[in-house]
Amino acid sequence: MKYKFLFLLLLFPIVSLYSMDNDRQYWSDLAYRIAEPVLRNMSKGELKKNMQVELSPTWDGRNKDVTYMECFGRLMSGLAPWLSLPDDNTEEGKKRKQLREWALKSYAHAVDPDSPDYLLWRNEGQPLVDAAYIASSFLRAPKQLWEPLDDVTKERYIKEFQQLRRIDPPYTNWLLFSAMVETFLMEAGAQYDMYRIHSAIRKIEEWYVGDGWYSDGEHFAFDYYNSYVIQPMYVQVLQVLADRKMRLRDKGEEAARQNLDKAIKRMQRYGIILERLISPEGSFPVFGRSMTYRLGVFQPLALLSWKGNLPEELSEGQVRSGLTCVMKRMFSQDGNFNEKGFLQLGFAGHQPDLADWYTNNGSLYLTSEVFLPLGLPASHSFWASTAEDWTTKKAWRGESFPKDHAIRD
Repeated sequence: MKYKFLFLLLLFPIVSLYSMDNDRQYWSDLAYRIAEPVLRNMSKGELKKNMQVELSPTWDGRNKDVTYMECFGRLMSGLAPWLSLPDDNTEEGKKRKQLREWALKSYAHAVDPDSPDYLLWRNEGQPLVDAAYIASSFLRAPKQLWEPLDDVTKERYIKEFQQLRRIDPPYTNWLLFSAMVETFLMEAGAQYDMYRIHSAIRKIEEWYVGDGWYSDGEHFAFDYYNSYVIQPMYVQVLQVLADRKMRLRDKGEEAARQNLDKAIKRMQRYGIILERLISPEGSFPVFGRSMTYRLGVFQPLALLSWKGNLPEELSEGQVRSGLTCVMKRMFSQDGNFNEKGFLQLGFAGHQPDLADWYTNNGSLYLTSEVFLPLGLPASHSFWASTAEDWTTKKAWRGESFPKDHAIRD
């Protein structure tokens, strides 16, 4: 018995190291687990038939079919970089190829009026939100997710996106949803509304409150909407404008690039803050609305990693290790999925009372935005670098860690 115990002690570091070296497998397996029930069903036009809809106990009475568009759009925005990788014969590669094949069929069902899974494009205001996430998926993987679609499907998307101008977005993060849709139309070579793009850029700049944070509208609220919407979509819009050397209002063609550089620096600061919010045990603070969006909180950190824009204060190894620990902490909890494999209302498990009045279980697929680094190949340094402790883990072990300071534009 004594020798068995000693053997286990000797084995433990090997097991720990093995699990760290297989972070990518854990991420890809979890991404597949979240995506598979959605895309497998929707590829056959059976998402509405088989998805168990769960509404907030305080649901506001809107058409519950908004659930399916929220589910599909948010999922695809997070999966797009991963599905853009080339095919290979690994187990991950086979899963990725299957998801892409299902996704392309699902995109067609989403805009086919004769399909049982035609989404709720022409009712309610909510479709503007999730059309923006669909547009995001096309912008993140155009060659793999947009270009393979047939001409009829492409034309249907353009018409559906353009008719969303019927919705007058409030002066909140919703301005970015309009801007995202119009930015994609620009990239697709379709008629677009530059005023809607400019309006969003003006307001987001006005709402910058300092040290990497934007207000969501006139009044600042301490929540994670900088993660869910504001910072990632603002950078996406600016990236397209900068790449196309588009003029911003009365400014020169370099204005978009200057705004983009500034927005990335702000996101880097915000990413530093997010990384420091991860506790040594892999939890993070639960505050503000929409906490049922789970790991969507870390979208900016994931985006910085995918695009190679992590600030010098953060190594790839510590970011990967911290995010992996959070994933395992959250998804080791029972109750995140229902019996058919769809996400359930909650944060770490099934907690329906946490849902806001606008939340359904389709909303929860925003958690997929954490998977953006899967768009980097397995050989990339984000995955190949040595695992490192994240900031709070070092701090609470009494180890040296960097001091923190605010930034100013």
